[in-house]
Amino acid sequence: MAHISKPSFFDFVWLKRFMPRGLYGRAALILIVPIVTLQLVVSVVFIQRHFNRITVQMTRAVVAELSFLVAEVNAAPTPDAANAAVRPVAAPLAIWVELPGAPVDTRIGRTDFTGPRVERTLKAGLPSLTGVDLTSSRFGVIVGFDTRHGPMRMGFSRERVSASNPHQLLVLMLATGILMTLIAYLFLRNQLRPIRRLARAAEAFGKGQVVPYRLAGATEVRSAGKAFLDMRARIDRQIEQRTLMLSGVSHDLRTPLTRLRLGLSMIEDDSRADLERDVADMEQLVDAFLSFARADALEDAPEPVKPDELAHHLVDNAERAGHSVDLDVIEELDPLMMRRAAVERALENLLGNATRYGSHARLSVSKGRGDIRFVVEDDGPGIPPDAREEALKPFARLDKARNQDKGSGVGLGLAIANDIARSHGGHLRLGDSAEMGGLKVEFVLPL
Repeated sequence: MAHISKPSFFDFVWLKRFMPRGLYGRAALILIVPIVTLQLVVSVVFIQRHFNRITVQMTRAVVAELSFLVAEVNAAPTPDAANAAVRPVAAPLAIWVELPGAPVDTRIGRTDFTGPRVERTLKAGLPSLTGVDLTSSRFGVIVGFDTRHGPMRMGFSRERVSASNPHQLLVLMLATGILMTLIAYLFLRNQLRPIRRLARAAEAFGKGQVVPYRLAGATEVRSAGKAFLDMRARIDRQIEQRTLMLSGVSHDLRTPLTRLRLGLSMIEDDSRADLERDVADMEQLVDAFLSFARADALEDAPEPVKPDELAHHLVDNAERAGHSVDLDVIEELDPLMMRRAAVERALENLLGNATRYGSHARLSVSKGRGDIRFVVEDDGPGIPPDAREEALKPFARLDKARNQDKGSGVGLGLAIANDIARSHGGHLRLGDSAEMGGLKVEFVLPL
């Protein structure tokens, strides 16, 4: 037994759950993450190495001046003599002195990046320091000392111990980063727009719609766009050629069948009824084949259709034809863009199969997560799970699964419905009907 290894942490599978799914989101992430990381690294390194180094150097210069003033105060015999000796010296140094003064408590702002460094440098150089207040709006910095004449306060400008605007670089980096990110995003959007237009054109073409598309964008995008246009042109030519060929085949096949029918009408024989039934089966087979092969080429343009109104119309037609069909519309739904004739034809095929192989059928319409679901159920024998994929293929005849004595089909009903669902970007899903016991067919169209 083969061993399946679980993804490891370093496979980064867990990270995919948090990544944006859209191209714009991933492009924005590619732009923003490097810019933010660069700003954080530069900011941290600059603050730690540049601002702190400058702060320490400037603070040490102030420590020398404060240490000189404190020594002069301690050397004076009286407080008045101390003031007389210190004030003339402190004035040219732009230092305010108060002796005696109130005690100073240590206060540092929460957003003050260099404050702790200033405090540590002052305490390391001034043993008699009692407190540092870095929140003063008048002086900027107020320091307290314990001298021989009592507590003393001195104040000076914050610009003397740290850079005047330590946040200017951060603000400038942030503003520049936002501006450059916006410019890069606008440029990238112009590059991504052709890719989105190409995706919309390809998606629309897969639903049978032709959306105008012109080449634009980078060389690689233009190359992909040109390949798409060439592919679309080739497919259109093939559909057109097939339509012309089928028109001729239809005429050529119907002519000999008509001659056969006329010839049989003039034969008086016991085997005439069997031969006429064979000719009728051949006509039915030809009509079904041409209808299936002509489906892609002869569709109308998409139009807004209300699913609930379409369901009422289909059930009314089935009841007029003598079939027993119930309708279960869960809610009123907004109009959905679809090719009405094609969808109506697909659902008629599904209802026809349901009433052919069962005695009672039901059509329900509901809204799922991003889609509209037409559900056809019957009380017939159903289709085994292992044969459901085969049942969606053209001309599939499941004799063991469906009661062939209840109608002669050519095996194209489910194939046509599946082809129409896929041409609208949807799908056909087969299952078991829990309530009716037969086949459950979900015709799913995306919103």
